[in-house]
Amino acid sequence: MVDPALVGRNVGRRQTEMKEKKEELKTRLENFRLSNPDVKHVRILVAGQIGAGKSSFINSVDSAFQGEIVCEAQADNLQSAASHSFTKRLTAYRIRNADADLPFEICDVMGLEPQKISECQPDDIVKTIYGHVREGYKFSEDNPLPSDDEHYNETPSLSDQAFCLVYVIDANTIHLSADNKIFIEKLRIIRQKISDNGIPQVIVMTKVDEACPLVSKDLRKIYTSKIIKERMEICKSIVGVPMTSIFPVKNYHDEIDTDDDVDVLILKAFDQIQLLCDQDAAVQHVRFFRNPLCFCKRSIQSESCWENRNTWPWMMFAIGV
Repeated sequence: MVDPALVGRNVGRRQTEMKEKKEELKTRLENFRLSNPDVKHVRILVAGQIGAGKSSFINSVDSAFQGEIVCEAQADNLQSAASHSFTKRLTAYRIRNADADLPFEICDVMGLEPQKISECQPDDIVKTIYGHVREGYKFSEDNPLPSDDEHYNETPSLSDQAFCLVYVIDANTIHLSADNKIFIEKLRIIRQKISDNGIPQVIVMTKVDEACPLVSKDLRKIYTSKIIKERMEICKSIVGVPMTSIFPVKNYHDEIDTDDDVDVLILKAFDQIQLLCDQDAAVQHVRFFRNPLCFCKRSIQSESCWENRNTWPWMMFAIGV
């Protein structure tokens, strides 16, 4: 018979370890300083499936830092979200902790519509990455942003550009999306247009608790779940990013309090994202001073940013596995 006192001590130890891990991640991110003096803040662009949880991911990052549930980015929880994007305009959200703004800004864009093969939306997302789209621009599936529009930024600064593209993908439906040729083609268009310029790209795979019953009962089982690993493999195949750049997370959805297990997954993903962003910003700083007239024309980036990332998602930490 299992000793209840021993079980209680183990549970308490695991909770303490997770809390310590969370505080370690928070402290590192809160003390983050940009290596590029020309960049005011790290700008991150989130794109992906409709209803995958882009806005919820932004809220979850904010919640993890502030220690309470935050709903700054409006998310649609209705059934209509499966076919129509709730986010229509480019909106930038500054991440903050309980005391002050942090040097991170996440830009939310319209979800990729699965019904139409038009390249207008992918083109606008690419323009946003390069800083040519001003906040408040309303995305359209039919007409891309023209260069004479008031929301078109002809000469973006380094701070206007995104230093990482985050694809937010639903773990619960990605196996179905694998047969959606329109969705896959849009991802291919975006990836093709930015890959040669060395822009870091990662996947935040959401709704892991809905995809796997084991993870739904215990979020720490995420690292031993065959289903989650299979969904990560599908993401890798569809988007083309390595497994080291795929981060399974659970967003806050209808909770009223934060949870250390959820926060650690969110903060670990965000920690890796900001690392890639800072490396890319440093590369852009060097290019700018070598050729100031071409700093907006991002040249091919070294693969070193990937080589330096030796943390595989399944080996982030082994607490409770």
